[in-house]
Amino acid sequence: MTILVTGAAGFIGAHTCQALAAAGQPVVGLDNYNDYYDPQIKRDRVAALCPQVDIRSLDLTDRGGLEALFEQVKPRAVIHLAAQAGVRYSLENPQAYVDSNLTGFVNILELCRHHPVEHLVYASSSSVYGDSATPPFSEDQRIDRPRSLYAATKAANELMAYTYAQLFGLKATGLRFFTVYGPWGRPDMAPLLFSRAVLAGRPIQVFNQGRMQRDFTHVSDIVAGILGALSHPSTEAVAHQVFNLGNHTPIELEHFIGVIEQAAGVPAHKVYKPMQPGDMVRTMADTRRAAEAFGYAPRTPIETGLPPVVAWCRDYFGAAV
Repeated sequence: MTILVTGAAGFIGAHTCQALAAAGQPVVGLDNYNDYYDPQIKRDRVAALCPQVDIRSLDLTDRGGLEALFEQVKPRAVIHLAAQAGVRYSLENPQAYVDSNLTGFVNILELCRHHPVEHLVYASSSSVYGDSATPPFSEDQRIDRPRSLYAATKAANELMAYTYAQLFGLKATGLRFFTVYGPWGRPDMAPLLFSRAVLAGRPIQVFNQGRMQRDFTHVSDIVAGILGALSHPSTEAVAHQVFNLGNHTPIELEHFIGVIEQAAGVPAHKVYKPMQPGDMVRTMADTRRAAEAFGYAPRTPIETGLPPVVAWCRDYFGAAV
């Protein structure tokens, strides 16, 4: 009855493994520990959050290695969180997104099909809404005008999973995450970038002249949504479903920075910049479908969730913030 978690050393992956292990669920993870950001953070994250979880070093493009892992573990379900992340990096290194997010995802679909797996839960992204949707973003809105290759690969994942559900009966659930933050977060994202810079007295770049809004969602709410979705596979004829997982509360970037300043006890030195290619001005999740399906109810406002991130940065990075 093992659950396989891909991207298990990642931010959301390690927190998910921690929650599964705490619930007594047998779990095996995999991660390739790539250098998109410092792999040491991933190792420290695993050691802190889920040291008892068996996490194998394996790349999604290694079809033979994945096949051997599935044969050995025989997972009942798969939580697929591994991907090449980052909107802006997709402008610099598109091949990494093709390899991990497209080829790697096909490998996961094929292995889930042939072994077979009872339920595949996979990470999509709020980025899929691109220029087509208007806030609040609902799952019924179009996703055919992405603003980045990263977003395009995530939209493609949803189409691929739908196809496997239609053709082969694979029960699959896609989760569109909205700007996840929390302790042990990704160092390339604004919550950690801003927290570390403010603590160190370095300037921060504030894009679109500060007129950005994000539906910041605490990692604990995301993990609750993942586990809720896992226990509620589709009962429809085509066994594929998609849910938003967000906080349903867009936050002005200036207010977000203000919470960090208060937690850090020092003012931020802000450098205002124009809009960056690939970014979205505003995100906001309509979470009614997830609430109805499995009781999803985010509980963490940034005023509660963000100060521990600042404290974690001060503790983990120390003088190197």
